[in-house]
Parts: sequence; C-alpha cells; structure tokens
Amino acid sequence: MKIIIINGPNLNLLGKREPTIYGNETFEMYFYTLQQKFQHLELHYFQSNIEGEIIDKLHEVGFDFDGIVLNAAAYTHTSVGIGDAVKAIKTPVVEVHISNIHAREEFRHHSFIAPNAKGIIVGFGLQGYELALKSFG
Repeated sequence: MKIIIINGPNLNLLGKREPTIYGNETFEMYFYTLQQKFQHLELHYFQSNIEGEIIDKLHEVGFDFDGIVLNAAAYTHTSVGIGDAVKAIKTPVVEVHISNIHAREEFRHHSFIAPNAKGIIVGFGLQGYELALKSFG
C-alpha cells in the first residue's frame, strides 16, 4: 500500500514549537520511526506552509495512492479549497490533529475536511499518525 502523510502550516516546527502541546520530537524523526514500524507500507511525506501546495499535492496523489493522512493544521478550520480538494479525489483521507482541537479555541472546532474524510483522529499526539496508518490496514 502506498500512503502519504501531508502536514500543513507550522508542523515543520515540531520539536521546537510549543513542546507542551506538540512534544519535543521533529516530524522527520517520527516519520523514520513510522517507516520502521510500517515496513509493509510504502510511506511518503510532504509538508508545506502554503495552502495551494497542499491542494496541488492532494490532486497529485489523490487518484494513485491508497491512503492519505492529512494534518492540514490551521487550514483545517479556514480552507474551503483544501476541503474541496479532499472531496474531489478518490483516495481516502484520514484527518489527524496532534492536539485535541475541541479543547482549544472555538474556531478550531470546525473542520472543512471532516465531512469528506474517512475518519478523524485528534488529541493523541504524534501517535495519531500511527492510528491513521493502522486504519488503512
């Protein structure tokens, strides 16, 4: 199975940014751990702080990959375009958030991705990515 993890804005700062919420590990370090744990999967990773690049990547992989794990970060709550891209593609998407978005500011409680996602995982830290990968089998 070919699966991509797509991370949105500011997730390139994992390990540095608000470690009490997001932890001390960079995503690149964690991705290596995932690759070792899920050797039966062909894992890919993409991160961008730019909304259009995330949409372009969804279009690029959304018909050929077996699964997408998407943490659109703040764009989850603001981007109709990313929500529409998820709706337009055939590859199933699992929405992931490191923090519990429902325990944070009110504006973070709404997702433009959720209505078209296979499922949503929130509040389990980086382990949410592992849970998402397991959902693909």
